[in-house]
Amino acid sequence: MTDEVRWLSEDEQRSWRAFLRGHRMLAEALDEALLVHGIRLSEYEILSMLSEAAGGRLRMSVLADMVVQSRSRLTHTATRLERLGWVERHSCLEDRRGVELVLTDAGREALENLSRVHVTSVRESLVDQMTPEEFAVLGQAMAKVVAALGGGTER
Repeated sequence: MTDEVRWLSEDEQRSWRAFLRGHRMLAEALDEALLVHGIRLSEYEILSMLSEAAGGRLRMSVLADMVVQSRSRLTHTATRLERLGWVERHSCLEDRRGVELVLTDAGREALENLSRVHVTSVRESLVDQMTPEEFAVLGQAMAKVVAALGGGTER
Protein backbone atom coordinates (compact mmCIF):
# COMPACT_ATOMS: atom_id res chain seq x y z
CA MET A 1 0.00 0.00 0.00
CA THR A 2 1.35 3.39 -0.94
CA ASP A 3 0.89 6.60 1.01
CA GLU A 4 1.26 8.70 -2.11
CA VAL A 5 -1.75 10.86 -2.88
CA ARG A 6 -2.75 11.48 -6.49
CA TRP A 7 -3.38 15.22 -6.17
CA LEU A 8 -5.81 16.86 -8.55
CA SER A 9 -4.36 18.68 -11.50
CA GLU A 10 -5.26 22.32 -11.97
CA ASP A 11 -7.94 21.38 -14.54
CA GLU A 12 -9.31 18.61 -12.29
CA GLN A 13 -9.41 20.99 -9.33
CA ARG A 14 -11.28 23.58 -11.39
CA SER A 15 -13.80 20.96 -12.56
CA TRP A 16 -14.21 19.54 -9.06
CA ARG A 17 -14.86 22.95 -7.53
CA ALA A 18 -17.33 23.84 -10.30
CA PHE A 19 -19.16 20.55 -9.67
CA LEU A 20 -19.23 21.10 -5.91
CA ARG A 21 -20.49 24.68 -6.14
CA GLY A 22 -22.94 23.85 -8.93
CA HIS A 23 -24.32 20.85 -7.02
CA ARG A 24 -24.91 22.93 -3.89
CA MET A 25 -26.46 25.82 -5.80
CA LEU A 26 -28.69 23.47 -7.80
CA ALA A 27 -29.90 21.64 -4.68
CA GLU A 28 -30.65 24.97 -3.03
CA ALA A 29 -32.56 26.29 -6.07
CA LEU A 30 -34.65 23.11 -6.36
CA ASP A 31 -35.36 23.15 -2.63
CA GLU A 32 -36.35 26.83 -2.66
CA ALA A 33 -38.78 26.32 -5.55
CA LEU A 34 -40.62 23.68 -3.51
CA LEU A 35 -40.35 25.46 -0.14
CA VAL A 36 -42.67 28.16 -1.46
CA HIS A 37 -45.28 25.37 -1.51
CA GLY A 38 -44.39 24.06 1.96
CA ILE A 39 -42.29 21.03 1.02
CA ARG A 40 -38.59 20.28 0.74
CA LEU A 41 -36.83 18.54 -2.15
CA SER A 42 -36.09 15.51 0.07
CA GLU A 43 -39.82 15.16 0.83
CA TYR A 44 -40.77 15.58 -2.82
CA GLU A 45 -38.31 12.86 -3.79
CA ILE A 46 -39.95 10.42 -1.36
CA LEU A 47 -43.41 11.15 -2.77
CA SER A 48 -42.06 10.75 -6.30
CA MET A 49 -40.44 7.37 -5.56
CA LEU A 50 -43.65 6.14 -3.93
CA SER A 51 -45.73 7.27 -6.91
CA GLU A 52 -43.57 5.16 -9.24
CA ALA A 53 -43.66 2.05 -7.04
CA ALA A 54 -46.18 -0.75 -7.44
CA GLY A 55 -49.26 0.11 -5.41
CA GLY A 56 -47.65 3.38 -4.32
CA ARG A 57 -45.83 1.56 -1.53
CA LEU A 58 -42.23 0.81 -0.64
CA ARG A 59 -40.51 -0.79 2.32
CA MET A 60 -38.96 2.02 4.38
CA SER A 61 -35.47 0.47 4.28
CA VAL A 62 -35.60 0.22 0.47
CA LEU A 63 -36.92 3.77 0.18
CA ALA A 64 -34.14 5.08 2.45
CA ASP A 65 -31.56 3.55 0.12
CA MET A 66 -33.29 4.97 -2.96
CA VAL A 67 -33.34 8.54 -1.65
CA VAL A 68 -29.92 8.25 0.04
CA GLN A 69 -31.16 9.01 3.54
CA SER A 70 -30.46 7.24 6.80
CA ARG A 71 -33.37 5.18 8.08
CA SER A 72 -33.78 7.51 11.06
CA ARG A 73 -33.86 10.55 8.76
CA LEU A 74 -36.44 8.87 6.54
CA THR A 75 -38.54 8.03 9.61
CA HIS A 76 -38.48 11.70 10.63
CA THR A 77 -39.41 12.85 7.12
CA ALA A 78 -42.17 10.24 6.88
CA THR A 79 -43.66 11.58 10.12
CA ARG A 80 -43.92 15.05 8.58
CA LEU A 81 -45.50 13.66 5.40
CA GLU A 82 -47.94 11.63 7.53
CA ARG A 83 -49.02 14.78 9.37
CA LEU A 84 -49.80 16.31 5.97
CA GLY A 85 -51.91 13.25 5.15
CA TRP A 86 -49.76 12.40 2.14
CA VAL A 87 -48.40 9.02 3.31
CA GLU A 88 -49.31 6.27 5.75
CA ARG A 89 -47.22 3.54 7.36
CA HIS A 90 -48.37 -0.06 7.05
CA SER A 91 -46.95 -3.46 7.86
CA CYS A 92 -45.24 -5.00 4.83
CA LEU A 93 -47.56 -7.10 2.73
CA GLU A 94 -44.99 -9.88 2.26
CA ASP A 95 -43.71 -10.57 5.76
CA ARG A 96 -45.47 -8.21 8.19
CA ARG A 97 -42.16 -7.58 10.00
CA GLY A 98 -41.11 -4.53 8.06
CA VAL A 99 -42.84 -1.23 7.55
CA GLU A 100 -43.91 0.20 4.22
CA LEU A 101 -44.62 3.79 3.41
CA VAL A 102 -47.76 4.13 1.31
CA LEU A 103 -48.75 7.13 -0.81
CA THR A 104 -52.30 8.32 -0.05
CA ASP A 105 -54.73 9.79 -2.56
CA ALA A 106 -54.06 13.21 -1.00
CA GLY A 107 -50.33 12.62 -1.43
CA ARG A 108 -50.78 11.67 -5.07
CA GLU A 109 -52.83 14.82 -5.66
CA ALA A 110 -50.22 16.99 -3.91
CA LEU A 111 -47.48 15.36 -5.97
CA GLU A 112 -49.34 16.09 -9.22
CA ASN A 113 -49.41 19.77 -8.31
CA LEU A 114 -45.85 19.88 -6.97
CA SER A 115 -44.40 18.01 -9.94
CA ARG A 116 -45.14 20.96 -12.21
CA VAL A 117 -43.16 23.25 -9.89
CA HIS A 118 -40.31 20.76 -9.60
CA VAL A 119 -39.97 19.98 -13.31
CA THR A 120 -40.05 23.67 -14.18
CA SER A 121 -37.30 24.30 -11.64
CA VAL A 122 -35.20 21.38 -12.92
CA ARG A 123 -35.54 22.63 -16.49
CA GLU A 124 -34.72 26.25 -15.67
CA SER A 125 -31.85 25.47 -13.28
CA LEU A 126 -30.19 22.56 -15.05
CA VAL A 127 -31.58 21.02 -18.23
CA ASP A 128 -31.99 24.24 -20.20
CA GLN A 129 -28.46 25.35 -19.24
CA MET A 130 -26.97 22.53 -21.34
CA THR A 131 -27.27 21.07 -24.77
CA PRO A 132 -29.11 17.73 -24.91
CA GLU A 133 -25.74 16.07 -25.52
CA GLU A 134 -24.17 17.70 -22.45
CA PHE A 135 -27.11 16.68 -20.30
CA ALA A 136 -26.87 13.08 -21.57
CA VAL A 137 -23.14 13.02 -20.73
CA LEU A 138 -23.90 14.38 -17.26
CA GLY A 139 -26.41 11.58 -16.72
CA GLN A 140 -23.94 8.96 -17.92
CA ALA A 141 -21.16 10.34 -15.73
CA MET A 142 -23.34 10.41 -12.61
CA ALA A 143 -24.59 6.87 -13.32
CA LYS A 144 -20.93 5.77 -13.22
CA VAL A 145 -20.45 7.52 -9.87
CA VAL A 146 -23.58 5.88 -8.44
CA ALA A 147 -22.44 2.46 -9.62
CA ALA A 148 -18.90 2.96 -8.26
CA LEU A 149 -20.27 3.97 -4.87
CA GLY A 150 -22.51 0.91 -4.70
CA GLY A 151 -25.78 2.65 -5.42
CA GLY A 152 -26.91 0.16 -8.04
CA THR A 153 -29.07 1.29 -10.90
CA GLU A 154 -31.36 4.28 -10.85
CA ARG A 155 -35.06 3.67 -11.15
